[in-house]
Amino acid sequence: MTKPVPFTLHVADADIADLKARLARTRFPDSAPGEALSDPWAYGTDVAYLRSLVEYWRDGFDWRAEEAALNVFPQFRVPIDGIDLHYLRVEGKGENPMPLLLLHGWPGSVFEFLEIIPRLTDPARFGGDSSDAFTVIAPSLPGYGLSFKPGQKRYGVPEMADCVAALMHDVLGFSRFAAQGGDWGAGVTSRLGYAHAEKMIGIHVNFMMAAGRDPNAIQNPTEEEKRYLGELAHWTREGTGYQWIQGTRPQTLSFALTDSPAGLAAWIVEKFRAWSDCGGDVESAISRDQMLADISLYWFTGAIGSSFWPYYARLHGSAAILPPGETITVPTGYAQFPREILRPPRSIAERVFKNIRRWSVMEKGGHFAALEQPELLAHEVRAFFRELH
Repeated sequence: MTKPVPFTLHVADADIADLKARLARTRFPDSAPGEALSDPWAYGTDVAYLRSLVEYWRDGFDWRAEEAALNVFPQFRVPIDGIDLHYLRVEGKGENPMPLLLLHGWPGSVFEFLEIIPRLTDPARFGGDSSDAFTVIAPSLPGYGLSFKPGQKRYGVPEMADCVAALMHDVLGFSRFAAQGGDWGAGVTSRLGYAHAEKMIGIHVNFMMAAGRDPNAIQNPTEEEKRYLGELAHWTREGTGYQWIQGTRPQTLSFALTDSPAGLAAWIVEKFRAWSDCGGDVESAISRDQMLADISLYWFTGAIGSSFWPYYARLHGSAAILPPGETITVPTGYAQFPREILRPPRSIAERVFKNIRRWSVMEKGGHFAALEQPELLAHEVRAFFRELH
């Protein structure tokens, strides 16, 4: 394996100027009449909100400040499997810190982790115990952000899991390690628990991606399972349109979102609002600067099209998170946030995850747990892996 090379993020001034020029030339659509008069998000992203966000992105947002915040953490790139994989490595401040692989999803990035990493690497600074410290390895998923360059191979979940396992085991030399993730990061974490079980101390997820998606598999449901089946039916009908577009015609959509920063923002901000615990006001859960740091990274790297690939791979022949009928037996922890997209009950999750050691129902938070509730998620991760030392 090639030795990792230190990396510092620096976007060229010309690229920032180009972004602002494009934002200044944005053509906005009209707002649909009718229901949109009372609910401007009824048909998708609110036009008035996006106008305000684009104006702030152009004239108020400080990319250099966000860039500097990321660069506080040591970063590296290393060639693995034909790509240059980017990752953060932050050493734990404690005796014998556990190596923890921290994985984002879509439409996320490593910018999700700026608040949670210190809480995991230096818990004593936040009133915790230094014996719970982790050494955190947080890669940009293959094909995402700083782990993307034009023309490189595309990755589904199983390939992502193999890549990050090689990072942890073969490059960094951890014989065993822990993993935590949400969204696709939860899928990759679950795949690690299946395909690389011998390397795993345990896995923790805040999204049950690997369990309970087939309503036909749930016979004679309990009342709690009926509740979940209703949520699943509503989500399938109203919430999965983006998956079908990204999973069937990713190239077509990538033209629009690679060329129009306002279009990119509209596509991503709608998900931040719909999937967070924000009561309809997205900025009450995730700040403008946090959203725009993430969106800007997609813009500057040109990685939005590549980031769609797991959706396409899932529909077109890539191996599933685990084969039908297979299970995951490594120690598993789960934090269920109330505004998560789907919340399967434990009875369904246990059909796949056979060694659930911790199941926590959280009081607040949504799909972007590391962004929305970094303290709550960090507490859960520390509590789960404490028992596995």
